Amino acid sequence: MANNVRPDTIRDLSKILFLDIETVPLVANWSELDERTAKLFSDKTRWEQERQEKTAEELYSEKAGIFSEFGKIICIGVGSLRKEGAEWKLRVTTFHGDNEYDLLTRFADLLNRHYNTDDHWLCGHNGKEFDFPWIARRCIVHRVALPKLLDIGGLKPWEVGHLDTMNMWSFGDRKNFTSLALLTHLLGIPTPKDDISGADVARVYYQDKDLDRIAAYCKKDVVATVQLYLRLRGESLIPEDGISLV
Repeated sequence: MANNVRPDTIRDLSKILFLDIETVPLVANWSELDERTAKLFSDKTRWEQERQEKTAEELYSEKAGIFSEFGKIICIGVGSLRKEGAEWKLRVTTFHGDNEYDLLTRFADLLNRHYNTDDHWLCGHNGKEFDFPWIARRCIVHRVALPKLLDIGGLKPWEVGHLDTMNMWSFGDRKNFTSLALLTHLLGIPTPKDDISGADVARVYYQDKDLDRIAAYCKKDVVATVQLYLRLRGESLIPEDGISLV
């Protein structure tokens, strides 16, 4: 398999699609859940309820957007690198909207058209534990056929075209979790001042109804992920004038 290579030996960076997702609870309030779904959420969070001394209702706004069974994707930010002369240029855009099926269908179409062979890769920060499985699970929920890069059932680890900047930083430490914000700060990677954080996404979506603000935030995380990937490879960052936010 062509994917049996080290991340730092990939030379054609245009073969990598960088991404980040934003997720929220399926509904804004606990009271909107049907009885069966509420019971299942309560069962899933039983340990957290006991540890934090909170009710399932209190945990819903905090946890539902983290669980793919009780949340939905409202934005997928994607970034691609293209060589112009001797320099790499970065283009970043988003698939975002209230209709998750439509969002996933458009994203799957992108992968099927342009990232569908063994030498293509997906890259995210904590993507292997969060973004990639989240997208795949929500595709299954909506009966969206899995694109090649997400259809990894039965593959050996070295056959999976997934890159993860958090894993690259961990150097084999499986207990390690380091946020994108911390790593960009630590490694001196310039990032735009964030208007919101991940903890604000559900509020901005359901209360402020400002999806464009969330999409702008998601694009910043994609840019940061690309720059972190390059920094971890020991390569030059993309200058600001080489980044296009569409």
